[in-house]
Amino acid sequence: MSKPTVAIVGRPNVGKSTFFNYIVGQRISIVEDVAGVTRDRVYAEASWRNREFTLIDTGGIEPESEDVILSQMREQANIAMQIADVIVFLTDIKQGVTSADKDISLMLKKSRKPVVLVCNKADNIGKTSDDIYEFYNLGLGDPLPVSSTNALGIGDVLDAIYEHFPEESATEEESEIIKVAVIGKPNVGKSSLINKILGENKVIVSDIAGTTRDAIDSPFENEKGKFVFIDTAGIRRKSKVTESIEKFSVMRTKLAIERSDVCLLLIDANDGVTEQDTKIAGEAHEAGKGIIIVVNKWDEVEKETGTLEKYQKDVYNKLSYLTYAPIIFISAKTGQRVDKLFDMIINVANQNAMRISTSVLNDVINEAIAVVQPPTDKGKRLKIFYGTQASTKPPTFVIFVNSKELFHFSYERYLVNQIRSNFGMQGTPIRIIVREKNDDGK
Repeated sequence: MSKPTVAIVGRPNVGKSTFFNYIVGQRISIVEDVAGVTRDRVYAEASWRNREFTLIDTGGIEPESEDVILSQMREQANIAMQIADVIVFLTDIKQGVTSADKDISLMLKKSRKPVVLVCNKADNIGKTSDDIYEFYNLGLGDPLPVSSTNALGIGDVLDAIYEHFPEESATEEESEIIKVAVIGKPNVGKSSLINKILGENKVIVSDIAGTTRDAIDSPFENEKGKFVFIDTAGIRRKSKVTESIEKFSVMRTKLAIERSDVCLLLIDANDGVTEQDTKIAGEAHEAGKGIIIVVNKWDEVEKETGTLEKYQKDVYNKLSYLTYAPIIFISAKTGQRVDKLFDMIINVANQNAMRISTSVLNDVINEAIAVVQPPTDKGKRLKIFYGTQASTKPPTFVIFVNSKELFHFSYERYLVNQIRSNFGMQGTPIRIIVREKNDDGK
């Protein structure tokens, strides 16, 4: 199951960034005692009571402001509220309930999301202040006093957040559904592909780059199985990301990748692999997701003998770390080869979740060692005692050796290639974790 998402919202200068930084354990957000310093949303991974979650820090909301920056901050917070499982509404107990707080509370009620009301800057935690009672008038339940600066009362807030998290165990029916994130730079045809699959214009399609700002989930079922297609906003080059709303799109895409099983990396056949494509591909690779490279608009390319093979070779040259990912050439506009995606998605999802028994894995490792001896350095040879699979999604293997320093990247790549040649694992990255043991294997 994907991690819950928690958004911190509130008007400017109530201590959202300080609260955020304490929870994630590091100074990620800029903290200044000036209203409106946090203009861009920041997000990080955090955990509480052995439950990991994504925490989003937002710019302050000024509901009635016409200022361009403040209106963008309001828009950011709005979108954060839309994707959050739980919302933390931070207020300032010293300033009391303001008209902006009342307006924000109305926005939160309309969101119909669980809200944890927090009164920050409460210096005397444990001693009830009369100032807290007026916050009951917001109609959002019991206000929780905290001091973010002194890290007081935050545990109670985290407990309250935890109580609103979705159930951790996925149902059997949910586990059968393959979540597919359609990723790529703007205007590459992501929405067009999903529309072709769904057979309806559910997603807005436009030639204007960046039309899709939010990730949109589209359930789909056919004779092949059950799927959820996640359309994402295209990630622009950083120099082009000027609006805060566009910066949100980058985060939204990353979150979509995180909760997917398989990523369809769309590439414009007319442009080829661009620098931005490599960055987007890197996000999916680092997240350990199954990946299929989808070259769209193939119908617009002039072809001659060997065009497809030459194009495929060029893709792998530019995405050298994705040579394990299958490539398919399609046209979302005409529907060419779109139906072939489903078998590929199912196969890659299964490969990403593959588990290999320890005995079979070690047979492969021992055979690989016999064919190519482990490297030596200054007379000392690398010894590989045994390996075992630690986890799936992606397949992750722990290799026990006598010296981590001797386990060079080139030999790691060799072992990964041997695992692939024996077990397939097409479309999924493979992780290797190296552990040291003594020569007696202990």
